[in-house]
Amino acid sequence: MADMPFSTWLLPFPRAALARAAVLLAVACTAGPALAQFNMVPTPLTPEPPRPSQAEIEREYRIDAARHIYSAYPMRVYRGKVPPLIYSVMVVETEIDASGTVRDIKVVRKPAADEVAPWVMAMIRRAAPFPAPERMKDATVKYLDIWLVDKSGLFQVDTLTEGQR
Repeated sequence: MADMPFSTWLLPFPRAALARAAVLLAVACTAGPALAQFNMVPTPLTPEPPRPSQAEIEREYRIDAARHIYSAYPMRVYRGKVPPLIYSVMVVETEIDASGTVRDIKVVRKPAADEVAPWVMAMIRRAAPFPAPERMKDATVKYLDIWLVDKSGLFQVDTLTEGQR
């Protein structure tokens, strides 16, 4: 086949299959390079349940939760300072119950890239159980965090950010 002209090489393939392949290629090319990184939620690394949080206020718990997210997805954490033009920024409110289960996730500020919101929300849900907020009022907590997401699929949360270049 290597010595055949390209048009001759295509003859054995049915036209319908070639048309479908052309459409799929066109869709993939127009979808943008960053979409593929957000099509699949990574599997979190959770070797053992986290220890209960000793936080007494939301700000303290937010640090425990951010550390938990980072330990669940170490391969996705952006190391160093994030670039000045980050792909997407998203503000999320997460509610954790007494056992560390994610009770609710609300998007407070939508990301500029639509594919990022479901990806971040799924990562939060899959990282459960979170550290149980045993010292919090009613043993539940709602906390806000800002997700800084790079087009590569790496992220930082504002609570643990290393800053911006």
